[in-house]
Amino acid sequence: MAQTKAWLAPYSWEFVTAQNLILCGQKGALHKPTSDGHDTTRAVWQANHQKEMTLDEAVDLCRSCHRMAPFCFYNGNTFAGIIRDVVFNLALPPEQASIVRSLAGHIVAGVATAEEVEAFRRFSDQLA
Repeated sequence: MAQTKAWLAPYSWEFVTAQNLILCGQKGALHKPTSDGHDTTRAVWQANHQKEMTLDEAVDLCRSCHRMAPFCFYNGNTFAGIIRDVVFNLALPPEQASIVRSLAGHIVAGVATAEEVEAFRRFSDQLA
């Protein structure tokens, strides 16, 4: 059975916003909440990020929040960076950690193939 844990609990909405601010600042892009997605995304994140879930479910939450586009720019990078940080904190061999971080980031960004998504789900299911 897959491990459940509050994977995203350390990442408050304030952290998410600060992460986006940093990313936008590095690229000279406007950091601003969107009128359509910001409030909804914030509510979804705040209602769910402290819940216990599988790692796969944490990736799905980040992917969903990216798709809701709470900020004008770098939504994918913001939420992919958070899930990559979660994976970074797992006790994995360096080569495996790199692969898992990449898979998680691709899933959040919406560019993962079906095979990559399935490989990540199998990895998540094996966590104990």
